[in-house]
Amino acid sequence: MGLGHLWNEKVLPRFIKCACAAPEITELREKVVPLASGAVFEIGCGGGLNQALYDAGKVTAFAGIDPSPKLLDYAREAAQAKGWQADIREGVGEAIPFPDGSFDTAVCTFTLCSVHNEGQVLKELRRILKPGGKLLFLEHGLAPDAAPAKWQHRIEPVWKRVMGNCHLTRPVTSAVLGAGFAVGHPEHRYNTKVPRWAGWMEWGEAVKAG
Repeated sequence: MGLGHLWNEKVLPRFIKCACAAPEITELREKVVPLASGAVFEIGCGGGLNQALYDAGKVTAFAGIDPSPKLLDYAREAAQAKGWQADIREGVGEAIPFPDGSFDTAVCTFTLCSVHNEGQVLKELRRILKPGGKLLFLEHGLAPDAAPAKWQHRIEPVWKRVMGNCHLTRPVTSAVLGAGFAVGHPEHRYNTKVPRWAGWMEWGEAVKAG
């Protein structure tokens, strides 16, 4: 087992789970995740960090995918702790293994940064939603200010190699709009606990248009 494999399969999942559970990140999750209702699909569900935040009285079914076997272990443990039935599978967002129009809500938190094809993933999320279904998103992305954006572009080539393909310069809300969603009142801010090049956050509720 090489050092790269050890990092990606053993160390990085634990680091991601810890970093994504930071208090300021959890505060943002608490704004977004409880809005889910009906049949819910979560992309990048590994780690299970969102599961405690779902309102079980509003969620009729839960399913999710993640490409990391180790993070999926955490997700299944979280589902067991929640005490609900969950269809949690290994998979990637570019080819979501569920039929068209299967879900009322899709939840995407800190996942678009690391997928291989952001546009295809958003297309897939739109596909699996019922007409009028909603996408709840919370992501970090390209900063709107020149100084942090410059550092994002400088750091990203190395960052994505060591951080599981995590990109710093991907658009968020504009990408959701471009994928055929209507976004009402998106919100954004810098995370004050990290450098600005790593801290630009965008979140909101988008509805499947058309």
